[in-house]
Amino acid sequence: MEKTKKSYRVARPNQTGFSSPATHYTEPRIDLNDALIENSSATFYVRVVDDSFRDFDIFEKDVLIIDKSLTPKNNQLAVIIKEGTFQILRIDTNSKEEIQFWGVITYIIKSTL
Repeated sequence: MEKTKKSYRVARPNQTGFSSPATHYTEPRIDLNDALIENSSATFYVRVVDDSFRDFDIFEKDVLIIDKSLTPKNNQLAVIIKEGTFQILRIDTNSKEEIQFWGVITYIIKSTL
């Protein structure tokens, strides 16, 4: 004897009125790696530990996304190594100063706390 293939389930009604507060759980999450990163193997996240870069509007607890594969362009922020420490510098292509380039800052994620 074969089981019937007919479905006797009641069709769900179309929703009317306000949606459930739980419907936002069905939305996909934003993946910052997909949204902000071009070259994941050459990209680093760095959390700023003090306010020494306030001239660049970078403060303690901000997160810098740095891509080491990019070539710096004029007026971009970059991380350099100077006197054995990491520094932030605005690139000036007219400058004759020799620098040890580390990576280009692609995004600054600001802390609001």
